[in-house]
Amino acid sequence: MGLSLGEVLYTCGQVIYLYWESFCKLLFPPGRRDVTGWRVLITGGGHGIGREMALEFGRLGADVILWDINEENMENTADDVRAVGAKVSTYICDVSSEDAIKSVAEVVRVEVGGVDVLVNNAGVLNGGTLLEMTSADIRKTFEVNTLAQFWTVREFLPGMIDRSHGVILNIASASAKSGTAYLVDYSSSKAAVLVFSEALAEEMALLGYSGIQVTVVCPAFVSTGLCQNPKDRINRLLTPRETALAAIDGMLRGEFVVHVPKSLWLGLKFSEMLPERAHMRIKSSLNLGIDPQYSSSVATKVKGKERCQCINDLDNVPAEDNIHGLQ
Repeated sequence: MGLSLGEVLYTCGQVIYLYWESFCKLLFPPGRRDVTGWRVLITGGGHGIGREMALEFGRLGADVILWDINEENMENTADDVRAVGAKVSTYICDVSSEDAIKSVAEVVRVEVGGVDVLVNNAGVLNGGTLLEMTSADIRKTFEVNTLAQFWTVREFLPGMIDRSHGVILNIASASAKSGTAYLVDYSSSKAAVLVFSEALAEEMALLGYSGIQVTVVCPAFVSTGLCQNPKDRINRLLTPRETALAAIDGMLRGEFVVHVPKSLWLGLKFSEMLPERAHMRIKSSLNLGIDPQYSSSVATKVKGKERCQCINDLDNVPAEDNIHGLQ
């Protein structure tokens, strides 16, 4: 059954209002929520973005719960968070294992209580060609980057729903919107995180759980050590701290997608309007991407002219290939 004229006009009016609302929020951002006393769980909290988020949430007065597979890094981070006056709990957890997540989550609920903010930050990156990577490494990418977020949300979302209060903060990547060579598995896993977040937010709204907020973060290249040789002729490498601060600020202001830097949003929107093959041309001109790091043999093969020919010979790229925009 089609829409009536009244329904069409009503929907158009809502869209116009929401555009105006978004424009007003751009000029006058909403205030930040106070997280004092909130319990914030961060996966991969011992290093990089996770560490910086732990420190910032601690400064904001939250109680921090760290999960990491590296005990030494996690405890070092915990000591630094305690130094800013925050309460910290630490748990060793291999988030690639659903059973481990279930087990540690139960311990957290017993020892600490319910979680107010779940930060799905843990991630891995191979940086190799699809044909070269082992099946085990590809599977691990999705287990850590994607499936772990399903399992952690399933563990802590019910408690949030019971309390009508909670935030799920998922770390994706700009590569979620721009598939990149040598990041085939990584880009795919992060694209899944982005769509997972979109679908989850819609599901919470349709089920009437208005107290549950979902935020997803899409940063450009960050100097966390995951990607050893990122390349970008225009933008500098982001630091873990500025990425963490931007992510937390966007979350506290109720944003759904947080782009880091903010200008990334405009670049991605512009790229969506271009012909498909133009995306690769622009990325080649700006030297956007990474050098392979999975194997020294592949790295040798793609240096110099061989790599330039591979990327720049766009006449051999089928027009129907959906090469998305800038990373």
